[in-house]
Amino acid sequence: MTQSLHPAAEKGFSAAAALYQQARPSYPAEISAWLQQRLNLGPQDALLDLGAGTGKFLPCLKAVSANITAAEPVPEMLQQLRLAHPEVKAVQAFSSALPLPSQSVRAVFCAQSFHWFATAETLAEIHRILQQDGNLVLIWNQRDLRTGWVKALEDLLSPLEGDAPRCRSGQWKQAFEQQPWFKLEEEMTFSQLHHGTVEQVVSKRLLSTSFIAALPQAQQQALKLQFEQAVFARTGKRAQDEIDFPYATHVYVFKKTTEK
Repeated sequence: MTQSLHPAAEKGFSAAAALYQQARPSYPAEISAWLQQRLNLGPQDALLDLGAGTGKFLPCLKAVSANITAAEPVPEMLQQLRLAHPEVKAVQAFSSALPLPSQSVRAVFCAQSFHWFATAETLAEIHRILQQDGNLVLIWNQRDLRTGWVKALEDLLSPLEGDAPRCRSGQWKQAFEQQPWFKLEEEMTFSQLHHGTVEQVVSKRLLSTSFIAALPQAQQQALKLQFEQAVFARTGKRAQDEIDFPYATHVYVFKKTTEK
């Protein structure tokens, strides 16, 4: 099977790579220590950030190990990653064909990415490169829809997604059904607030969404106004007012099985 990018990812992330790096939230500060303890990671353990995007998850991994490789198929995203983290080894690669030796990696991390390549081919390739005691860790920052204005934004986004994969749908879990490579060991959820102006952490963040970034500029600007109007209607905050955007960060830890 020849892997290819979903059109929404190819067009949207190519066009919005700089905005992605600028507007996306980071990850909870406590996640590094939790991963280090939970996976028993050492400072020289080989780690892979797969589907690394612009490198938003790399600070969490750099706090754990100095031996990190980042793999990302979109050239524009990879360029942003290299600018932000020049010391990290970065390769352009698809998840089904990783330029790494067999059993060479202690843990693979997919932060905000696995839903784009949730296939048997991906799992087989990750299984190949992982050491015998290795782990696959999936991480997603998800908007907390229990907050009314956040739910209103999601209602604006959902009709526009088309067939673009989204982590919230849970379809990525189908890749783990009837497969011999991985066993789910633990789930963990962290909470965090992305603080900034409404324009920065709400409207620009939503404009970095793949299927929004792939739209014509005029339509994007119209949506930006809709996003900001939705927030104002429910909070009274305007574009330059500061706000806390609530997120739930979901972590899934899988263990490599010995069966092939």
